[in-house]
Amino acid sequence: MNARLIGWGLFVGFLATLAYISHFTGGQPAKDTAFRWESSISGLIAYAIFFGVVMLLTRGLERRSFLALRRPTSWGLATRISILVIVAVALISAAVAPFGSPGEEQGLIPERFDSHRIAQFAAFAAIVVLVGPIVEELTFRGVGYGLLERFGRTTAIVLVGLAFGLIHGLVAGFPVIVTFGIGLAYLRSRTGSIYPCILLHAGFNAFGLALGVAS
Repeated sequence: MNARLIGWGLFVGFLATLAYISHFTGGQPAKDTAFRWESSISGLIAYAIFFGVVMLLTRGLERRSFLALRRPTSWGLATRISILVIVAVALISAAVAPFGSPGEEQGLIPERFDSHRIAQFAAFAAIVVLVGPIVEELTFRGVGYGLLERFGRTTAIVLVGLAFGLIHGLVAGFPVIVTFGIGLAYLRSRTGSIYPCILLHAGFNAFGLALGVAS
């Protein structure tokens, strides 16, 4: 398990390094990122790599148990915690709003809807709302939490949340993403399942994308 944890840590460190290098040297993504086929293709390739790492790090383990691929202990509890996470994220977002927001800082959410490129947008939305949440939850609340839980639930929750924040490569939006990451890890620890985390993550991304297009 120590080797798996080192491998996970190196992978997270590599992603965080790339994310911050891109943030400080690469400039903002194109404003029509959500309407380009290459955005969806590159996203799909990246998440395929993520998934491959998940499979490698869990090789030889009972994956359904280790990754918490099981029904939550209570859907009611999962719903209540999800609401608390959303409230916490909203409060932190309001606090850091004068300095920037994750959506604006990443530059991935379109400023307007291009009705002439609906197919491209649909593909991008599928990556952001479906593929991304599943693979990221397997990587962090699945593998990451599973490897860190032996050091205590609180330690696992906080470290997974910080790691999740780091790989997004944000500065002003960092507290918001970390809060969300910690909330998702707490949800995983209390319900014993990764499924509520995937649903909350997907809903969060869908809301952000829809809000960006609508505004």
